[in-house]
Formats: sequence, C-alpha cells, structure tokens
Amino acid sequence: MKSFYASCAAVDRGLDPLTCPLAVVADMNRKGSVVLAATPAMKKQYGIRTGSRLFEIPSSPDIVIVSAQMRKYLEISMQVTNLFHKFVPKESIHTYSVDESFLEVGENRGKFGNPEETAEMIIRELKETFHLDAAIGIGPNMLLSKLCLDLEAKKVGVARWTFDNFKDRLWPVAPLGEMWGIGPRLEHRLNRMGIWSVGQLANYSLDRLEKTFGVIGNQLFYHANGIDLSDPGAPIIHGQVSYGKSQILLRDYHRPEDVKYVILEMCEEVARRARKKGHAGRTISLGIGYSKAEEGGGFHRSITIDHPTSITMDIYHACLTLFDRFYNGGTVRKISISLGNITEDSDIQLDLFDTERDKKRDLGYVMDEIRDRYGQDMLLRAVSWTEAGTARHRSRLVGGHYAE
Repeated sequence: MKSFYASCAAVDRGLDPLTCPLAVVADMNRKGSVVLAATPAMKKQYGIRTGSRLFEIPSSPDIVIVSAQMRKYLEISMQVTNLFHKFVPKESIHTYSVDESFLEVGENRGKFGNPEETAEMIIRELKETFHLDAAIGIGPNMLLSKLCLDLEAKKVGVARWTFDNFKDRLWPVAPLGEMWGIGPRLEHRLNRMGIWSVGQLANYSLDRLEKTFGVIGNQLFYHANGIDLSDPGAPIIHGQVSYGKSQILLRDYHRPEDVKYVILEMCEEVARRARKKGHAGRTISLGIGYSKAEEGGGFHRSITIDHPTSITMDIYHACLTLFDRFYNGGTVRKISISLGNITEDSDIQLDLFDTERDKKRDLGYVMDEIRDRYGQDMLLRAVSWTEAGTARHRSRLVGGHYAE
C-alpha cells in the first residue's frame, strides 16, 4: 500500500491522499514527536517525510497534521486482506506487515488472467473500494517479489522479475543499503570487505561470507543470487536469529540510574519475546545512542555468557556489565537490546551451582501467562512506577502509538 497510514488518514477526512499535504504524527503534544507517515504531496511540496519532527513542519493553512490512529489502520488493513480473498484462497495470503502482503497466484491463467492482469485488477479494486493506491511486485519467490516491489514496482505501479531478468535489475543496485535486509551497520562491514554492489555480493566467496557473518553470510549470498528456499508464509530470512527491543526515549536521560531502569524494562520485554517462542540465547547486545544535543554518537557492544538464558535478570546483568564498561557519561536518548545465539529453552542443562535457576525460569513463563491473559500492564516491575520508567506509557499504545 502506498503511504498507507497517511492515505488512510486523508481518505478518512474526505481528502485526496495524492494531492493533500498531510502528516501523521506520533504525539501531537510533543514538538519533537516523530512524523510516522506523510502523503506524497507533503514530501514533494514541503520536504516532510517519515522521520521528520513535528517542529519541522511549516505553518501553512494547506497542511493537515493528524495523530496516529493505529486501531483504525489495523481495521482497514484487515479489510484489505479480506478483499484479497476474491482473488486467492485464504491459505494463499501471507500478511507481512500492516501494509504489505504476499499472495500466491501461480500463473493463474483462469478467472483473473496472468499475474500482471491479476495485479492490475487488485489495484483497481483497492482504489474503487478504499480510495487507496498500491504497488505490486511479482516474482517467482517471496524474496524476488519483495525486491521487485521495493526497487521497481513502487516507482511504476506493477513490475515483474523472473529468474531470467532479475540480475539485470538487482545486481547493479548500490549502495547496498537499498537492498532489503541490509542495514547501515551490515552495509559498512560489507564495504570494508570491498563489496559495494549487490552484484559484487552475489559473486563473492560464500566461504568467506559464512566465516565472517555465519548464517547471515549464507543468506546474503543466496539472496543476492535470487535464491529463497523458505516456504511461502515463512519468514524470508529463515529462522529466528535474535530477539530485540529498541526505543527512542521520550526525553533525554541524564542520570545513569534512570537509564538502567529503562534497560531493566526492556530486558523484561526481550526475555518475554524469547520465552514466547520457547527459546533462550547466549549473546546479549546493548546499544546506547547519545542525544543529538551532544553531537550524538554512542556504542553497540555484545557479550556471550556461559549458558543460554531466557531469564530477565540474567540478560539485565549482562547489559549492566556492558553499560558500566562502555558508557561515557553522556545524555542518553536511544537504547537497544537483543538476545542472540539462540537455542531451544527446553534443551538447557541445569546449573549445579545455581539451584534456583529452574524456578527463575518457570517464574518468567508464569508472569508471561498472566500478562497474556489480563494485559501487559497487569504485572510491572517497580522501576516502571518511577519517573524514568516507560513501560506504563508503552502499555497503552498499539503498534508503539496511541490507539485512538
């Protein structure tokens, strides 16, 4: 869906999402609040786009500023998914996010014609039913259809990649950050290895990529060569590599004690996500981003413990070790935590020197069950009731934003 959040907000107000300059803001009461979405006109006329700040939006009677209505967006997303049922059976629809889905159509030369004709028909139906615009990428597997969407279809509406033509379209892509699945940190590491384009990545030594990046190196190589071995409906990157949580704080945090309170809350969330899948991990990573008022910067470090864990306090103590070692006393504005080196939680060997470990682990699962049944804010740690805590505020959000 094109500019989904902003377009839904515009249509809901009887406005044309293609011509109305509209911005969706996370919190209308904070001048530094992030712009979550902007219509094409807002981007083109005023340079305001996702990631801009509320105070950057110029004062103009033409501009419409609205708060995020996540519940409304989710409802429309479900209605869009229901529309897809007209074209493919339910089991052939795989929701990727609120505004993206995969549809298995095959060659589909019956009722709806070939895939390109089906795509055009879906776009027309979306426009007529919801007054929303969409782009569709077509490919022989989920990976190539996703890359086709991001790199070509979003510009032209409908595009199709095949195993015969994808190299001409994908391999020239540079910088690497333009390819789905490659973030700034990974791109920087690949650049240091002399890899600057997807074509260079596709022709690089698989052994060296695996030695440097492990399973991610294997995926990078095969993805650059258009190979996606996952089943439809499964994640494009096969297997859970890590569990993480990141948040930009609502204000600058000057006291290290307050930062530690938030770290504890986030460790609880990371551990809960791992336990939900029955997993544990050995590698804990902590990232700290300093305030832009102090020229930004920060650090991202990892530590590997002896035994895999899904216990909140184990993850927290590892994060404290990293924080005390690398924190320089700066003002903190962003925190990220992840648990990697994943294994099955049920396979963990008991520790003879920690007789309470099994009880701590079981306690985590009990707390998760209570929260799932009665609400995430039913059980909170004491730090969440301090001024530094953020969990109480976040428990009232949907998708990270006010539900409305």
